[in-house]
Amino acid sequence: MSADGQGRSHWFDDEAGPVVRPYAMTRGRTTSAAQHRLDLIAVVVTEPHADDPEADPTLSPEHVDIVELCRDTSQTVAELSAELDLPIGVVRVLVGDLVESEFVHVNRPVPPAELPDESILRDVINGLRAL
Repeated sequence: MSADGQGRSHWFDDEAGPVVRPYAMTRGRTTSAAQHRLDLIAVVVTEPHADDPEADPTLSPEHVDIVELCRDTSQTVAELSAELDLPIGVVRVLVGDLVESEFVHVNRPVPPAELPDESILRDVINGLRAL
């Protein structure tokens, strides 16, 4: 009989299913080579040549899920975290692995300093209206 007295393993929760610690999914890593570019709104896109990620024995089920989620529609790191119900740090490491193995690429958002000033946009709109 198990520690809970009811024959159930303490590694399972009735509602959540098997418990896997986040560091187990990342093999104990907290960073990856590509992580420095992965903020919450970085957009992850599956590479066109990533045909069958399940055939790669180095990829975990979570890696495969990320590739599949981004195949039809690109996803932000935050969206992947929510969809997979995984911590942001874990998703960053997993996406970093996928970037390194060329299953996905990441498009970084435009920094606010590089966006056009709102007054310039208003001047352009007013100029177009005047035509």
